[in-house]
Amino acid sequence: MEQRTLGNEGLKVSELGLGCMGMSEFYGARDEAEAIATIHAALDHGVTFLDTADMYGPFENERLVGKALESRRNEVTLATKFGNQRDESGAFLGISGRPEYVVSCCDASLLRLGVDVIDLYYQHRVDRTVPIEETIGAMAGLVDAGKVRFLGMSEASIPTLERACAVYPISALQTEYSLFSREPEDGLLEACRRLGVGFVPYSPLGRGILTGAIPSIDTLDADDFRRHSPRFSEENFAANIELVKTLEAMAEVRGITPAQLALAWVLAQGEDIVPIPGTKRRRYLEENIAATTVELSTEDLKALSDALPSGAVKGDRYAEPQMKALNG
Repeated sequence: MEQRTLGNEGLKVSELGLGCMGMSEFYGARDEAEAIATIHAALDHGVTFLDTADMYGPFENERLVGKALESRRNEVTLATKFGNQRDESGAFLGISGRPEYVVSCCDASLLRLGVDVIDLYYQHRVDRTVPIEETIGAMAGLVDAGKVRFLGMSEASIPTLERACAVYPISALQTEYSLFSREPEDGLLEACRRLGVGFVPYSPLGRGILTGAIPSIDTLDADDFRRHSPRFSEENFAANIELVKTLEAMAEVRGITPAQLALAWVLAQGEDIVPIPGTKRRRYLEENIAATTVELSTEDLKALSDALPSGAVKGDRYAEPQMKALNG
């Protein structure tokens, strides 16, 4: 697995990461043994950039990742996040960037993960009621205390990112980016490069639509959160699947899967980009890893962008309440 560098502070990670969220929540049935086996398989294949958050589970995903890494901590660049508040029952309580909350969340994550330091600590969502300078200042204090190595943000607007970078170097911005979510191309990627911030796309497979493995909404488990996602609504899903059929045809010509083609497209957008496709099963992990060997020409990239142009997907990325929390 090749390495890429996120930001100007020297954070080196595998060119492909692993999103661990679905191992504990949101994507239907869970299997802890298979999830841990998937993490171990990722490490064996050289995927050493793992992504979790305190809210996943809630709290259970950090515990699971920590359990998987008990004897393999030194092989991993470990990223987690704070900011989305939930209680033990799973209820969402809001967003917080208060300095005292930043410190308490970090301490709790360290305990759940069973580690002495977090490699990359993200603000998961921006708290518009707290000046970003105060939140980033508290995060910088965690670096000074030796609890965190590098700082990141998620779903931050360009002005907020600029203000954050003026306080302390931000190594990575995590935001949704895929053939179905091209919004970062509208100035955000350019701003990251100007500011020396690496870019970490989550949901690079459009929450599974771009794999071609979801022929209908009925194939999703009853508790799968995608059933409530605008892009998976009955009217939008039918239109979006038609776009996927185009991707499938292009992948078939190349002898690869739609998922591999979609991931290869994201990987080709820049050496400062490290996607973190999520999976909870080894067979999909191995399929995703194979995407790193797919080479796309300039003509290939243009053909993909033309076939699935910006704005072609139907429906917002999230339901309305969650959309309001983006671009803080």
